[in-house]
Formats: sequence, C-alpha cells, structure tokens
Amino acid sequence: MSYTPSSSVVAARKALAARLQDIRKDAGITGRELSARCGWHPAKTSRIQDGKAAPSEADIRAWCEACGAEGQVADLIASLRAVDSMYVEWRRMERAGLRRAQESVLPLYERTSAFRVYASRVVPGMLQTRAYTTAVLQAVQRSRGTLDDDVEAAVKARMDRQRMLFSGGRTFALVVEEAVLRGGVCDADAMAGQLGHLITISTLPTVSLGVIPFRQGRLRSPAEDFYMFDDTQTSVELASGYLQLTQPHEVAMYAKAFAELSRMAVYGPNARAVITAAIHALG
Repeated sequence: MSYTPSSSVVAARKALAARLQDIRKDAGITGRELSARCGWHPAKTSRIQDGKAAPSEADIRAWCEACGAEGQVADLIASLRAVDSMYVEWRRMERAGLRRAQESVLPLYERTSAFRVYASRVVPGMLQTRAYTTAVLQAVQRSRGTLDDDVEAAVKARMDRQRMLFSGGRTFALVVEEAVLRGGVCDADAMAGQLGHLITISTLPTVSLGVIPFRQGRLRSPAEDFYMFDDTQTSVELASGYLQLTQPHEVAMYAKAFAELSRMAVYGPNARAVITAAIHALG
C-alpha cells in the first residue's frame, strides 16, 4: 500500500494549520504581530502554521480573536477534535482497564453489517478462542503495563461480542497471513484449539476466511492489521495505538488494499489445508 496510516493524521494537521495561516493573512497581520497579540513567542506561531505543533483549543480562540475571526472558532475547534480523535494511543484507551477498552467498541460492531478484516500478527478478535484471547490480553497487560487485573472480564467482553457471528444479517470477510497461524502467542494446546476453531468457523455461510500462504518472491509485504466497518470506517492497528479513518478516500484506499490482499489468499478446502498443516507443525 503506497499509503502510511500516519500520513492521514499529518495531512489533517497540516490542513488545520493552513486554515489558521489563511485567517492570519486575511486579517493583514504578520506572524510576529499575531504572536504579540496572543502573548506568546513568535516561534510558537511558526510551529503552528507549519503543522509542527498542534494548537490547543485555547490557542485557536486566541488566534481567532487576534485576527477578528471569532466566528470561525467553533468550526476550527471541531476540526481540531476530529484530528485528535483519529489517533488513539493504546495506553490512553486502556487507562480505564482492558474490559472497558473491549466494551467501548461494541456500539460500532453492533451497527456494522459488513466486516472486512486483515490480520498479519494475531487472529482477529472475533475469531479467537477464550484461551487464545486470554494469552493475547495477558501479553498486552505485561507489555503496556496495564495495572487493572481485569483480563478475565475483558476476555468475557470479547467473547460476548462474538455472538454477532451467529446473529444473522451480517457478513464477515477475513484475510489472515499464514504467519498468524504459526505465531507463538500461546502454548501449543491453546494454539491447536484456536486453529481447530478457525476450521470450524470457516464453514459458516456468513464467513469468508482467506489465508495468504508463505510465498517466495511476494510483491506486497504484509500490511498493518486493519478492520473495515461497512464503507464508513477503518480502524488501523499500529504499535503505539490505532487510527480511526472515516474520510471516504481513506476508507476507499483500504477497501482497495483489502481486495488486493484477498486475491492473494486461498479459501475453502485450500485454506483449511494450510490451517491443518499449521496444527500438525505444533507436534
């Protein structure tokens, strides 16, 4: 994909910075004069205009007041909040505990009819067994220093969400890399159970499960994991957090990427053969 998720946030910040710069120019004042009116150093004005520093809501109010553009404050603050909501750090999301983090996405899942999921690191949450989910969330707790000992409650929340696989009215298209099937997320017994569960789930009429086999000379490198919710939102999982993309052109980019990845995958008996081979490799 010739697109990096962080570029979305950068572009949105630069667009906001450009609007602030235009407001200053329309007011006919220099950056130095604006800085004096706002009571801050000129370097701050330069950083904000260049998109290198994000303004606070108070900064936007002061900027607009200095330029006589108070009528634009509400719209600019709405734009700032939209940029802030695009990227969410895992630590911030999990501050209230792993259970709350799992429950927070339930409304989005409930209003989605068509799911498209690509996974290159771990089995998608909606296909995980209880043992696999427990291992994943315990690893999250260790690596991110989550203090609340609520793994069991978080596992239950994720398991409850899986009822959607059987509730009707929804479709699930999932593509996973073969590396996911051979990852050391949990012990061999739990992994064997997880792989067997994938074989069972792959036979559901509402589920399309594709596996991208290991191949030499592959043209596309594995991408970051992402979840598509209808054609309205894409959530991209990064090492430090996740992006929520809602702009139509951004969602379309991921739809195109998912279509390309889907064409690289095998399905049905061929996918189950790859999964079975991974089970046998466990010994």
